[in-house]
Amino acid sequence: KQWYQRRVRGRFNISQIRWLQTILRNGKTEHGDFVFNADRLIRLVIEEALNFLPTYNKTVFTPKGIPYEGKAFVKGNCGVSIVRSGEAMEKSLRECCRSIRIGKMLIRHEDDDTGKPPKVIYVRLPPDIAERNVLLMYPLMNTGGTIHQSIYELKKNNVREDRIIICTLFVTPSAVQKIIAQFPQVRVLTTEVNDDCALHFGERYFGTDR
Repeated sequence: KQWYQRRVRGRFNISQIRWLQTILRNGKTEHGDFVFNADRLIRLVIEEALNFLPTYNKTVFTPKGIPYEGKAFVKGNCGVSIVRSGEAMEKSLRECCRSIRIGKMLIRHEDDDTGKPPKVIYVRLPPDIAERNVLLMYPLMNTGGTIHQSIYELKKNNVREDRIIICTLFVTPSAVQKIIAQFPQVRVLTTEVNDDCALHFGERYFGTDR
């Protein structure tokens, strides 16, 4: 599993994350509880993703005038959410980075034909995205097809692979292998690698399953 150790980042064995995953996978969880706990899990992923963004040393002074040697983020970061499930992750990113730019992509299979690659329907990205680090937000990676198309679209806009961080919640081993084989410099941050990809997430989060 060397590919797994090199490319995928996650904190898989923390009890809190396992507890949140249990709530989200429980078919009896009420909608309000599902959204509340999904937001908590997303927040953990976003907070961890921020650790991969570039920083510089910064000195500030406390109210007592004592210098403190700290860190600040280098400007030039943005988020890109894949509609619709990825929009669930925007709230947590804005709570962490209030002024961050967020672009959007809509990628769909034609006529629900999952046997063919999905197509990019709509793209709205910051005009200077080629100069930015990108947090690519999509909670599920089942086959990897949607993420693959989104990375391809980012590369068409001159975003470097090593500046793309995939923020997700549930991924399958085959999807991860597909993505890192085709885009070896991309980083994947997730909470779980499992053959069961919790495909119900988007419908339950937005309440369209009822």
